[in-house]
Amino acid sequence: MPRLTDHHGLENDTPVVVVHGGAGGHTDEIREREAEYRAALEEALNAAADALAGAGGARGGAVEAVRAAVMVLESVPLFNAGHGAALCSDGSVELSASVMRGSDRAAGGVAMITRTRHPVAAAVALLDEPEVLLAGASADAQAAANGLEQIDQTGFVTERQRRRLAEGRAGGAVGPDPETVGAVCLDATGLLAAATSTGGLNGQRPGRIGDSPLIGAGTWADERVAVSCTGQGETFIRAGAARLVAALLEQGETLESAADAAMKAVAGCGGTGGLIAVDAHGNVTAPRSTAAMPCGVWRGGKIPVTTVP
Repeated sequence: MPRLTDHHGLENDTPVVVVHGGAGGHTDEIREREAEYRAALEEALNAAADALAGAGGARGGAVEAVRAAVMVLESVPLFNAGHGAALCSDGSVELSASVMRGSDRAAGGVAMITRTRHPVAAAVALLDEPEVLLAGASADAQAAANGLEQIDQTGFVTERQRRRLAEGRAGGAVGPDPETVGAVCLDATGLLAAATSTGGLNGQRPGRIGDSPLIGAGTWADERVAVSCTGQGETFIRAGAARLVAALLEQGETLESAADAAMKAVAGCGGTGGLIAVDAHGNVTAPRSTAAMPCGVWRGGKIPVTTVP
């Protein structure tokens, strides 16, 4: 199974941040725009590193790092999250995200939001609230109450996604976009965190919710591992993919074998995609069953490593 191999099993220095730009996509287009993809991944990793350097407060550095990384990716129209998100069948935008903090398994998720500029920030704002998952206007209202920027939903729409929706409506062959962005982090204190954000599927039915805002399906973090998934969301939900990685680690599997088993479970449900994970020892894995999954890894004091297959 193809995977990001940089640093895996070679170094256990911390902190460690891993990001992904979604499994799938147009491989030729990704290769043609390789420099742009690498620059965006590096920007996300550098934002995470800056967040770790200035981390403080109750959330912990790892949460601040994954939030910072994903906010960068939500701002880059190359990716299907935030600005540049895929459009629903009626041309609207519905965004989803989730975050989990490993030390206490605090979690926050938002789904079907249409006005909050950075969905991942809305998810982080729920970490210390009684609710884990909010959807629709209530999720946007809660984000606004927390001081998060609200914009008109047209601010998320790009001409590229308008064109893709039109091609799909016309019956053309529209290849899958990378379906999520995500980040995982192990900080210098040993805290693990994960975050995932998506615009969903091109032409999806309004109201559809995939795995990205669902804890245990698209995102997971505990004291052993942090996981962010990407791919055909319904199959990751049915496989319980992110939590499955952690469960297998609890049973003594290695990070790599646990991640591969989770991907096999997704395949058994008829899906494709990938995931990124970092464990409490700083080991990293990023298996995928698609031709492409742009990824990057940063370790404290080192230059970011990116792969754009």
